[in-house]
Amino acid sequence: MTPDKIRDEVLDILRDIAPDDDITDIDDEKSFRDQIELDSMDFLDIVMELRKRHRVQIPEEDYPQLASMASTVAYLEPLMKDM
Repeated sequence: MTPDKIRDEVLDILRDIAPDDDITDIDDEKSFRDQIELDSMDFLDIVMELRKRHRVQIPEEDYPQLASMASTVAYLEPLMKDM
């Protein structure tokens, strides 16, 4: 999967989890939490949705690497390269 497709997939998940937030102008370098209202359960929902949709396993110690769109795409790219 390309970085652009991964980004689109993460945006789709964010739309499902935070339907009231406008994510059209999300800044890839800024933390998700600084841009949209995500609590810890919402963050876990993102991780669970990635697991459900793409069978991507993300260990808890790697959660900080999913703080922004840029870091999330960089983290997921090697895991999703063959999808």
